[in-house]
Amino acid sequence: MNYFLATFALMLIVIALMAVGVMFGRRAIKGSCGGLNTGSCVCVEKCEKRKKMEAEGQV
Repeated sequence: MNYFLATFALMLIVIALMAVGVMFGRRAIKGSCGGLNTGSCVCVEKCEKRKKMEAEGQV
């Protein structure tokens, strides 16, 4: 039971630190466009929503 409580506490600390990092970094957590973060995207062309976000300067 002690191992469970120690592991649970450690996981809570890690999650709290990630949340604080996101709050102070002011950037949302994003995916890597469908795979390893190698820069190659599955999408051939950008969708309308993405084009609109880039035009507004939100990306």
